[in-house]
Amino acid sequence: MNIIIALKDFSKEKEIEIIERKGTGHPDTLSDKLAEHLSLSFSKYSVEKFGAVLHHNFDKVGLLGGSSYVAFGKGYLTSPIRVLINGRISSKFGNKKIPTRKLLVNWTKEFFRVYLPLIDPDKELDFHLNLSTQSSPGKTYEKEARKNARQKWFEPDSLADLPELNKLRSNDTSLGVGYAPSSLLEKVGIKIENALNSNEYKTDNRWIGNDIKIMAIRNLDKFYFTICIPQVANYVNNLNEYIENLSKSRKFINKIITDNEIKNYELHINTRDNYELAELYLTAIGSSIESGDEGLAGRGNRVNKLISPTKPMSMEGSCGKNPIYHVGKIYYVAAFDLANKIYDKFRIENEVYLVSQSGRNLLDPWIVAVNVPLGFRLENELKQIIKDEIKQIPEITKSILEGKIIIC
Repeated sequence: MNIIIALKDFSKEKEIEIIERKGTGHPDTLSDKLAEHLSLSFSKYSVEKFGAVLHHNFDKVGLLGGSSYVAFGKGYLTSPIRVLINGRISSKFGNKKIPTRKLLVNWTKEFFRVYLPLIDPDKELDFHLNLSTQSSPGKTYEKEARKNARQKWFEPDSLADLPELNKLRSNDTSLGVGYAPSSLLEKVGIKIENALNSNEYKTDNRWIGNDIKIMAIRNLDKFYFTICIPQVANYVNNLNEYIENLSKSRKFINKIITDNEIKNYELHINTRDNYELAELYLTAIGSSIESGDEGLAGRGNRVNKLISPTKPMSMEGSCGKNPIYHVGKIYYVAAFDLANKIYDKFRIENEVYLVSQSGRNLLDPWIVAVNVPLGFRLENELKQIIKDEIKQIPEITKSILEGKIIIC
């Protein structure tokens, strides 16, 4: 393991910070959550049935928007939401065939009953399953390849055909990134969306949809928030009610911001609304997925629940990836865990990069690079923490499967 400790000047206040938070009902978030739900459901199913997590990945799942009729007091879908389940999945174990299509459809309906409860999954979802059992490069048909695990990657005869049970290896040449501590802007952005999408708030405000999106910027000590808040047509009878609902939500958000000791800020809500033309964020089911918008796994929040372009981040999508050895999931979580451990131990701002090589031992990253502040002198102690944390990577898989770590 090549550990690089680099010194960086963290002392200067960053003039500009930007974060984005895509809420529970955003099409990209829905795609991420569906991909992860399918991965976890299949993992639990295969452990229960066969004794191990069988090979799979659903990190290219997509949702294509339907169409809807919306007017004050009335909203409904006029064409279904198209569900694209793209991925690879083990189709059999030994001589037992796995009913993959039936399972995936049932798990998807189960998912939508929770995350978009205003639709009927049996009638308003249109399924397109594009599944493969082809292995990544490495599978050949040379006579020597009969002993190669790639030959039976998605069709194992027994647990002996799952090489990761003996030794974990990275599935890809990729990386995971993390940093600590979280900033005030990040914490407040998450708090606002969580509060608006909480069961408590929805109980008193049935009109609010869950496709809430937050863009927030800090320029030195000035904060700027733009928030998109959908309303559900069945619970909004006229324009006055629509405007009053936004006024209530503005007061609610203002309190969250000021309770976090932010005094100098601007707040903008639903900036595209045009009351004269009745162009409003009025929806049938609370999400733009109902009216032509699309979502794709990997385009939503990172594992820190944000998109944070002014901090270290990777384009690697984590949701739906195999939780056993897929670097884009495991190393991303591990990088944030390590960054937080470093902050807790030394109380220093830091940035962590875990870089893999395809086929390399998962517990032996090719390079671990950590940025620490100028003047840091405890390199040997830091390197030992890094080594100890890398050894704990299998515990991340266990926590994901047990629901203790929520990826998206």
